[in-house]
Amino acid sequence: MNKTHPQRNGDVAPFHPAKPFSEERGCCRPRGARLCCPPRCVCVTSLLLLAATVAIVGLAVALGLLPRSPANRLCAASSNRTGFLCDDRVTCIPASQVCDRTSNCRDGEDEQEELCGDLPRSLPTYLVFRCGNPAHWVYADKRCNGINDCGDCSDEIGSLSACPPCGSAWWSCSPVFHEYCACVPRSLCRDSVQHCTSWSDEYLCTP
Repeated sequence: MNKTHPQRNGDVAPFHPAKPFSEERGCCRPRGARLCCPPRCVCVTSLLLLAATVAIVGLAVALGLLPRSPANRLCAASSNRTGFLCDDRVTCIPASQVCDRTSNCRDGEDEQEELCGDLPRSLPTYLVFRCGNPAHWVYADKRCNGINDCGDCSDEIGSLSACPPCGSAWWSCSPVFHEYCACVPRSLCRDSVQHCTSWSDEYLCTP
């Protein structure tokens, strides 16, 4: 027969850690709380508080009270050129329309100070093409557009640009004018003006 013995001096009482939740009549709740939760300890009140917190944070972000998390805004604009995706996640503007002092996105996010404050360093790298001369740069949608935007043709020919051959709307030749690099528009063919050093734009090319 088991007998209980009174605690004697020097004996250490067994330690029973306090439970964070009290249970009574199927009710589970944090100690000291007045509200009683269901048996599985999932309080509707807690869920409502969590939903309210998420809604408040979302509203603060929308109003600009909290900074937006960085978003990938790379998109394909017209003619499959590099573009900038607006906040509506639908509108895609050409890279060269970013920081052009005109709000092309509905909310003007393409003209924000954090984006345009220190060009080109403040721009995402995918919006910038570095020319052969490190001091020069152009917007990424200007690469391989047939025009000598860099001034040294590095945006049209060479390993930096990696442009495809002249398209069907262009005539391949060595241009006379500095505006072009390796092709001239077919619309200039047979216009009685020499655009290719070989004159092929006047004798061989067809518009």
